[in-house]
Amino acid sequence: MFSLKFDISKVTEWSSRYDYMDDMDIIQIGQKVKEDGYFAQEDFLKICRWKSPRTQNHTRQNSEEYIRIITEVALSTSDERLRIEILTLLKGVDWPTASVLLHFGHTDRYPILDFRALWSLNSNVPRKGYNFDFWFEYVSYCRNLADKCEVDMRTLDQALWAYSKVNQ
Repeated sequence: MFSLKFDISKVTEWSSRYDYMDDMDIIQIGQKVKEDGYFAQEDFLKICRWKSPRTQNHTRQNSEEYIRIITEVALSTSDERLRIEILTLLKGVDWPTASVLLHFGHTDRYPILDFRALWSLNSNVPRKGYNFDFWFEYVSYCRNLADKCEVDMRTLDQALWAYSKVNQ
């Protein structure tokens, strides 16, 4: 279902070409979330805006308490399906945005679900939309690929994005 479009030895090189925007704030939010075990509303809104600015009107409708409860469950459960699917209960959060919340906020390694990354892996959004089976196969593939490349998930994600940006 997935295969890397470029040579595996070039992952670090492609990662260095990543230029989406400065994500140091997002990385710092992720570190805070990993310590706290949940997203504060302000941090949740910043991460959602980073992934998809057009969802802001929807994401602002989530209360501080609801965000905390949902993200605390997502970040503490050992059930993979619950981790991702509970996040989609938040207004304005679809599978790609939920993957960003896990990517930056969870202690386990999660790739960002993005059309650019999928393109770099010779894949597309499934015809019926995202579902758990597709997402978890993507997660597993990316974890294995990162291990083979001996890079962290952030580096792999940046490489997949940058390759697509240049070549798509």
